[in-house]
Amino acid sequence: MKKIFVLAVLIVIAGPSLFAQETKTVNNKKFMQVSTVESVVSGGLGRSKMIITNPDGSQKESDLENLFSLVGINFKNLKSNEEKVLKTLKTYTDEGWKIDQVTPFTLSPAEGGGGVGIFMTRYLLSKPEQLL
Repeated sequence: MKKIFVLAVLIVIAGPSLFAQETKTVNNKKFMQVSTVESVVSGGLGRSKMIITNPDGSQKESDLENLFSLVGINFKNLKSNEEKVLKTLKTYTDEGWKIDQVTPFTLSPAEGGGGVGIFMTRYLLSKPEQLL
């Protein structure tokens, strides 16, 4: 009788976990990256770009305005670049992409570099993959 009682208690306690089906949560994401490279070259001679790397590895490039003109920082160009970057990021977030990480870089050469440098920002975006 004791054996039957102990066996019944074990089945009640351990039973659900013995007979439960194992479920796995799959968290597949796809990633893309938006990079902005803004050159800091006196006289407006620099080249500034926005590069979008899609999940399949293909890339799309678009021009940004140079931050400097002959007389110094061109705030109109700065505003134009900000608007373009924000519009691009909004388009992707409206499509369900999430900004996971933003990484800023600044490069300016050692003394005697002639006022050359770049500002670069990388926006890493992710989105859950659609399961078919």
